[in-house]
Amino acid sequence: MRIDLHTHSTASDGTDTPAELVRNAAAAGLDVVALTDHDSTRGHAEAIAALPELDRPLTLVTGAELSCRLDGVGLHLLAYLFDADEPDFLAARELVRDDRVPRARTMVARLQERGVPITWEQVTRIAGDASLGRPHIATALVELGVVETVSDAFTPEWLADGGRAYAEKYELDPFEAIRLVKAAGGVTVFAHPAAVKRGRVVPEAAIGRLAAAGLDGIEVDHMDHDAPTRARLRSIAAELGVLTTGSSDYHGSRKFVELGACTTDPEVYGEITRRAFGAFPVPGAGGAA
Repeated sequence: MRIDLHTHSTASDGTDTPAELVRNAAAAGLDVVALTDHDSTRGHAEAIAALPELDRPLTLVTGAELSCRLDGVGLHLLAYLFDADEPDFLAARELVRDDRVPRARTMVARLQERGVPITWEQVTRIAGDASLGRPHIATALVELGVVETVSDAFTPEWLADGGRAYAEKYELDPFEAIRLVKAAGGVTVFAHPAAVKRGRVVPEAAIGRLAAAGLDGIEVDHMDHDAPTRARLRSIAAELGVLTTGSSDYHGSRKFVELGACTTDPEVYGEITRRAFGAFPVPGAGGAA
């Protein structure tokens, strides 16, 4: 059983539509895929509607990747199987989403001040109907030949946390985020907690604080974690008694990683579904003509 619990669609900063994402997940041989767009659940309905048309069974786990900040350092929480209409959690996600446009405008202005011929029209064309984020600005920099890849834009020279064109946005307190997800019946996993190439990460001691607040797990097997890092995170998880997951963090053509590049153990997936009561995995029968 192949399970990938971290992917993105055009509802945030991926390049596959939600329907394309589930089709590609099935084609990649996955049995379970989670759609975890940044601070958004807008892609869920389209992904669910595409399941009956697949030529093989695929189960969809609904979720989101939440933008948080702890002691001045950004971190992401993966939230699974929550009630997307729970009022308090919905209001919190909307606050994060609504701050994306002014933040993106500030970063575009800072790039222009540095002589980059980027325009707001270019960035909004790239983003389309998605929630605006740094990857859309990074894609514009690739189009302009300023950097070679999207990843190259996430450096101190450009868009990394604290970088020259970086602008802060409203982000959730992770302890409050955990509380909100749990109240909405969901499960939380700390996404890529040691991805140092993305910028500053919270101290590993913070994982213990988050676990004490109800964090369910940490994402261990991830493209941004090398083998020693994965071993250390597994040891921390065992000491704290939290789950460990593995995921691709797939963004379509925006990042060089394939669906199912890292996967989650079926027993861990089973425990996630047992803990959740806000929503349930959506099975797709497959076998369409």
